[in-house]
Amino acid sequence: MADEIELKLDLSPSAAAAIEASGLLPDEAGRVRQSSIYFDTPDQALARAGVSLRIRKSDGKRVQTIKAAGASAAGLFARSEWERAVRNDTPVLDAKTPLPPGLGECAHAIAPIFEVGIDRHSWIVAEGDATIEVVLDRGKVVAGDRQSPICEIELELKSGAPAALFAFARKLDAVAPVRLGVLTKAERGYRLAGPAPAMVKVEPVLLDDGATPARAFAIVAQSCIRQFRLNETLLLAGGGAAALHQARVALRRLRTAFSIFRPVVGEPGAALGADLRWLASELGEARNLDVLLARTRPTGSLHDSIAAARASAYRRVGEVLEMPRTRHMMLDLAEWIARAGWPDRRGSGDDDVSARAFAITALDRCSRRAKKRGRDLADLDDADRHAARKAAKKLRYAAEFFGSLFVRKRERRRYARFIASLQVLQDQLGALNDLATAALVLERLSVADDPEARRLTAEAQKHKLLRAAEAAHGQLFDLKRFWR
Repeated sequence: MADEIELKLDLSPSAAAAIEASGLLPDEAGRVRQSSIYFDTPDQALARAGVSLRIRKSDGKRVQTIKAAGASAAGLFARSEWERAVRNDTPVLDAKTPLPPGLGECAHAIAPIFEVGIDRHSWIVAEGDATIEVVLDRGKVVAGDRQSPICEIELELKSGAPAALFAFARKLDAVAPVRLGVLTKAERGYRLAGPAPAMVKVEPVLLDDGATPARAFAIVAQSCIRQFRLNETLLLAGGGAAALHQARVALRRLRTAFSIFRPVVGEPGAALGADLRWLASELGEARNLDVLLARTRPTGSLHDSIAAARASAYRRVGEVLEMPRTRHMMLDLAEWIARAGWPDRRGSGDDDVSARAFAITALDRCSRRAKKRGRDLADLDDADRHAARKAAKKLRYAAEFFGSLFVRKRERRRYARFIASLQVLQDQLGALNDLATAALVLERLSVADDPEARRLTAEAQKHKLLRAAEAAHGQLFDLKRFWR
C-alpha cells in the first residue's frame, strides 16, 4: 500500500503539444500505452463506497488496482491503493482483496463498467530541492457507445515540499493554459456512464471528529473548489443557468468557510480574497438576469431586452473564465489550502480542540447572528434584509459543513428538521432579494416603465413574502439545535 501526493491539471491537446516543445521537460520521455477496465456492480456499490477497482494492461502485464477515496478532492490527492498481478481481465476477489464491508453477495455481480485507453509520456524533473514526476496522459474513456477525450498532466511529488508542485504548475501555465483538475479517470468514466449533468450540486462533506479544525477546513475548502471547477467546466462547454448558479454557490461556500475557520487558518491573503470577490461579482450579473428572465412572460419586448442582456452577460462569463486570473486563483487557493503545517497542526488556540467542539462554537455563533439579523423583517430596509439573507446562508453552509460530525439518531432527526426549516426561510429571503434586484436590473436596462416590468416588481408581492419570511424565521428558531 502506498500514499501518493499529486497535483492534477487539465489542458487541451494543443496546450500539451506546446508544453512538450517548450524545453521545460527533458528531451527523452518514458512512453507507455495503457488500457484499463473499471469494474463495479450494476448499482455501482463500489463507487458509492468511495472505491475504484480496475485492471490495467501495460507492457503485456496486467495489474489489478483498488483505490480508496482520498481525503482531498480539489487537485491535491492523498489516497491509498492496493495492487496485485492478475492473469487476465477478470478481477481476483478473494480474502486479501480490500473491498467495502457489506458488499457481500453483490461481489459476484461485479462487471466491466467502462474502459480507459491512454498514451502516457513521463519525465522526472527537479524543481528547487524537490523531485517531481511529470506524467502527460492523452486518450479517451469509453462507456458503451459513448466516449470522451482525456488530456491531463499529473505532477507527483517524489521528494520535497508540496509547494514545488504548484511552482512547476505555474511554469507550465506560462507556456500554455492549464486548469486545476478535480476528476480522477475513474470519476470521468462514471460520469460518462451516467446521464450528462447540467450542473453539480454540493457533495456531502465528510468530517472525522478526530481531525483538527484546520484539517476540517482543508476538507471543506477542497469540496468548494471541486464544486466550482466541475461547474466551471460545464460553463466552458456551453452550460447555462443551473451550472452558473452552482458555480456561484461554490464561491459563496468557500468565502463562508474562510470566515468560519478564520480563528484557525487565518486570512488567505488580500489578493486572494479580492480575486474571490471579483469572480463572484463577475458571475453575478448573468445570474440576476437568469432569475429575472425566468419570471418574465416568454414573449414580448421586455423578454427580448432581458434575453439580449443575458446573452451579453454570458459572453462576459466565458471571457472571465478564460482569463489567466481565474486559472491562477484556483491554483493559488489549492496551494494555500495544502500548504505545509496547519492542516494537521495541534497545539494552540482554537486548533487545540476537536472538530466537533469547534463546530458547536461556530454553529452557535452563526445561529445567534442569523436570529438577530432576521428579527422584525418587515421593518428592515432592502439592505438589512439582504444582510439577514446572508446570515441565513452562512448558517446553512455551516450546518452542511459540520453535519457529518453529529451522527447520533436524535442529532440526525434534528438536523433534517433544521435544514428543511432553514431552506424555507432562505427561499422567502431569496425571493425578497430577487424582487429588490429585479428593480435595479430593470432600471439599468431602461425598461422599468414597461407594464410587464411593473408587474414583476409589484409591492403586493413584497408584503406577502415578508409575512412568509417572518413566519419561517420564527419557526426555525423555535426548533431544537441539532448540535446541542
